[in-house]
Amino acid sequence: MPLKILIANRGEIALRILRAAHELNMETVAVYSMADQDALHVKLADEAYCIGENFSKDSYLNMENIISAAVLSEANLIHPGYGFLSENPLFRRLLRACSIGFIGPSEETMEAMGDKARAKELAKNAGVPVVPGSDGEVNSYEEAIPVAREIGYPILVKASSGGGGKGIRIVEKEEDLKGAFSGAKNEAKANFGEDGVYLEKYLRNPRHIEFQILRDQHGNTVHLGERDCSLQRRKQKVLEESPSPSLSQSLREKMGASAVALAEASDYLGAGTIEFLLDDHGNYYFMEMNTRIQVEHPVTEMVTGVDLIKEQIRIAMGEKLSFDKEDIRFQGHAIECRINAEDPLNGFAPSPGNIDFLHFPSGKDIRVDSGCYTGSKILPYYDAMVAKIIVHGRNREEAILKMRSALYELTIQGIKTNQLYQEEILSHDSFLSGAYHTLTLDQLRG
Repeated sequence: MPLKILIANRGEIALRILRAAHELNMETVAVYSMADQDALHVKLADEAYCIGENFSKDSYLNMENIISAAVLSEANLIHPGYGFLSENPLFRRLLRACSIGFIGPSEETMEAMGDKARAKELAKNAGVPVVPGSDGEVNSYEEAIPVAREIGYPILVKASSGGGGKGIRIVEKEEDLKGAFSGAKNEAKANFGEDGVYLEKYLRNPRHIEFQILRDQHGNTVHLGERDCSLQRRKQKVLEESPSPSLSQSLREKMGASAVALAEASDYLGAGTIEFLLDDHGNYYFMEMNTRIQVEHPVTEMVTGVDLIKEQIRIAMGEKLSFDKEDIRFQGHAIECRINAEDPLNGFAPSPGNIDFLHFPSGKDIRVDSGCYTGSKILPYYDAMVAKIIVHGRNREEAILKMRSALYELTIQGIKTNQLYQEEILSHDSFLSGAYHTLTLDQLRG
């Protein structure tokens, strides 16, 4: 009897997991909110269970209903995808208590790496470079003053938990510290339920480089190269590529070794991402670890040929990696563009609604990950991603031309998207030269 996997997510990542599971001869269980009853992952799964009303808190974040669906369907494993409950230690702990497997690391690793201050300390102990900052959380404004002076302005006040650019304040001078400290704590409390913050040196115009790692239960740890995720709008990734145009081979090897060292030090299990900041002098610093699959994982798959979702599943089942470190071959260049339902001409306001017509590009080395189709809806309750367009070329120049062609063919009617915005990025001098950083898009356009 085939194993059965419940996919605790929606949209393109739910479909991505579903297809990988079917290719591994596993039965699939979809869960869905009432708003998602016509979603593709619901239609294509072997079984499907409604887990609540439209909003995430009533459905995709409802642990009790998801676990009930797993018990009812007799699922052996749960894949959380990304977002929602993917990095929730309590959910992981409850699944263990119910004897349901989880595709991801232990709750102890989640807790350690989810707390930015603890993760930074773990990185330091593993010999991984970290951005100069406070030793753990700073509890008061009065305590922050001497710490900030020692670090040297400009600094960042950052929430210890959470992400997505929330709970972060840039402080250029000491007279701004009090307001920034209070603001970061309040935003952290409102978004993550905890108000812990720490201080860190602010790096001007850094690049955001992340390394994909895999580690199995048998002690095998590998990295699968880097992704350059520096093209961000208001701290949200827009376009990613691999390999990074800013890394020399020697620097790539150093950063990859640091990623492996931290994965081993944290006793990591599964697929994870070590994120670094890289300054314009070639110095890199650990930023955080994401203990889940990433939205941008396809670019790594395109340049290595490794199916990350299948490896995740195999690792969770106790198997070894399906390849050895020596088998990894990095070939060509890959780019991913995130196509979102938003209006760039109106402050990137969300653009939910009906998709009246949808045509995706196709051809050699063009991949589209999407849960949308003609007649489907972009719902106001969730992330507004329509699709990820991913291309692979023999080199960066070929990949850029292929992505331009793919975006030219992409046709979406009925909603506004950032398609033309992505085309503008691909033609801009800063992108073509590879000389971009995390603030490039904010400086080009609001």
